[in-house]
Amino acid sequence: MIKQLVNPFILALKARNLTVEIHHHSAFQMVLSNDSPFNSTINGQLCEKIHGFIIKPQVKHHCVAEDGTLNVVNIEPYSSVGLELSGRFQPNEDYLVFNSPSETSSFFSLEKETYDIYTIINALLSQIPTLDYDERVLQIIEYIHSKYANQGITPQTFADIVYLSPSRLAALFKEQTGSSLSKYLLWTRLRHAIILTLTEKDRNLTDIAYATGFYDQSQFNKYMYEMFGMPPKALKMNSDLIEIY
Repeated sequence: MIKQLVNPFILALKARNLTVEIHHHSAFQMVLSNDSPFNSTINGQLCEKIHGFIIKPQVKHHCVAEDGTLNVVNIEPYSSVGLELSGRFQPNEDYLVFNSPSETSSFFSLEKETYDIYTIINALLSQIPTLDYDERVLQIIEYIHSKYANQGITPQTFADIVYLSPSRLAALFKEQTGSSLSKYLLWTRLRHAIILTLTEKDRNLTDIAYATGFYDQSQFNKYMYEMFGMPPKALKMNSDLIEIY
């Protein structure tokens, strides 16, 4: 069984001995060493022998980790955890670099140095106020988890389930999660598609796209690259080097 991080707006991967070309994407991204220092170029600035970085959306970057493994954590920028992370940047600051394990631990308010991604993510999530979700929001979340592959889902679909207008439901969902219903649905589909791509290696991408609610492989390609900077084909080609948490 795959142990997954509990927050729906977080997608965490482990990559080993991997060089990633220059790219950018819509998600916040944290790249943290899982063992050895690595090199990265961020916004044209070479950062050598670092232990991690956090970048804002659309910042160009690439990584070289030929001798170790990296934790790559993607976060929806308008979710509650994304907004918490955004608040840690200074004005006009596009990225943060960690030059040592102690700097990483200090940023996440950890009592001791650790490479464990669950400890790090839980420390970040602990900074978000606890919220009792509206029962109607929970109904929608349950529906998305069970019906995400249905290509016919619309805002009216959700509204009919909880007897609210689409606009009122959209406002309620955003108030409680920080993000939109459409983004929640997209992240759910992408998460399942990535799991299938990495675990069912003989399955073709068109079939995976259709099985997870995308109209075709082109739409899957578009959203995968837009959100995470890597098309499904590249993920599949490197599936022996990448694992999902």
